[in-house]
Amino acid sequence: MFTDWTEALEAEGLPMNPTTTEQEAAAARVTARHAGSKEDLALLLDAIGLPGDDDTLTALLPLLPDHAGETGMTERTLNVTEATALSMYYDGGQMDAITDATGLSKDEVTALVESNFPPPATAAADGTEANDSGTGDSVEQLLAWAEAHETASIRNKAARVRSDLTDLTTRRAADDAQHAAEERVTRLKAELAKAQEELRAVKAGTLPATALATDEPTATATEEPTPIRSGLGSGRTKEELAAIRTWARANGYEVADKGIVAKKILDAYDAAHQAPAAKAS
Repeated sequence: MFTDWTEALEAEGLPMNPTTTEQEAAAARVTARHAGSKEDLALLLDAIGLPGDDDTLTALLPLLPDHAGETGMTERTLNVTEATALSMYYDGGQMDAITDATGLSKDEVTALVESNFPPPATAAADGTEANDSGTGDSVEQLLAWAEAHETASIRNKAARVRSDLTDLTTRRAADDAQHAAEERVTRLKAELAKAQEELRAVKAGTLPATALATDEPTATATEEPTPIRSGLGSGRTKEELAAIRTWARANGYEVADKGIVAKKILDAYDAAHQAPAAKAS
């Protein structure tokens, strides 16, 4: 049994400095990065005397390492903090700034950089320098690299990207075909409306508006366009028109059974029938 209380009394005499808020937060982050789950993190925080309320756990959840599979950690995905650290490192950020922003130590950042592949813009495969813009590789080359990667998550991401590209290509082709069809329908509708307007003008016995815009010499300001006289607009009955057609055929004129009767035939008919009427009077 322990009977020497000298060491215990000396330990009690040591000054006790309370931990600061920053130290507790750093300890909580380190604990979260080694916890297996949210429940495990809550137990660990309680064991070392750190706050384990819901707000604290929610803030620490992004630091939990991701595990895949049922037989241990087979494949690890970067959490938000690690991804931020890598992004700042590849963008040329200083180590002190990275550790202050993420809470990781310098050794942790260094190990994280060494265990992850460098960005495509750092160097080309043949040793030549890549473009400063980071766009030296085409989309197809990038997908081919990702599809052959040893990490399953990167291969899965490449498969999703290729599927999305295929869908976008199909959608663009469908949209282009739809726009072309809509433009053709609009053009045909305009042509149909123009033809219907001309047909209404012909039926009304007036020149269509398009006839006045031909290459023929235009009338002067004092000249009025001569309207087309037709059988339908001449005030004659159907019986009179039938008689005119019969007379025209008998006198060598060509006239249709229906439709407009030419002005010269009407004038000839009138002249032929006005002379006998004048003799009789």
